[in-house]
Amino acid sequence: MSNKTTQIAKQEIQRQMEFAAAVADINAAKSAKPMAMVDTYGCQQNEADSERIRGMLLKMGYDLTQDEYKADVIVMNTCAVREHAEKRVFGNVGQLNHTKKAKPEQIIALCGCMVQQKSVAQKIKSSYRIVDLVFGPQALWRFPELLYKTMTEKKRVFCVEDEAGSIAEELPQNRDDK
Repeated sequence: MSNKTTQIAKQEIQRQMEFAAAVADINAAKSAKPMAMVDTYGCQQNEADSERIRGMLLKMGYDLTQDEYKADVIVMNTCAVREHAEKRVFGNVGQLNHTKKAKPEQIIALCGCMVQQKSVAQKIKSSYRIVDLVFGPQALWRFPELLYKTMTEKKRVFCVEDEAGSIAEELPQNRDDK
């Protein structure tokens, strides 16, 4: 992974908010308010990233839940640093086979530094067909666009290219505590 960082232009953030609005429009047409779940593994940076993910999900018209059976979107934010995190993530992804069978339209997304590793991304691609969206931490700011693409194109989306990290100001956040 590259050690460089780039500042994301305000117009790019605005473009993501347009994708968020498009997802919100799709969700508004549904008979019931859609639910989203964010499951975080690992470090404090992952906790901060999950706050941004939850904020974006709220902006896209989702309510939050911790019940994977109620969730229309499940985002697992992974860590490559914490011991045994990879095994826990893959075990928990395997458990989601049941929720995906019960709710075939459910979108399962994996993000974070663990999935950024080429070997892990390849393992997900070949062995975990229930996973619909995979993106590394450098693409976090593009989550609305990636989710929109997953929803509208009805195919798996992988965004794990080795590119510079990004600093994206003004992303919505939702904190679990003060």
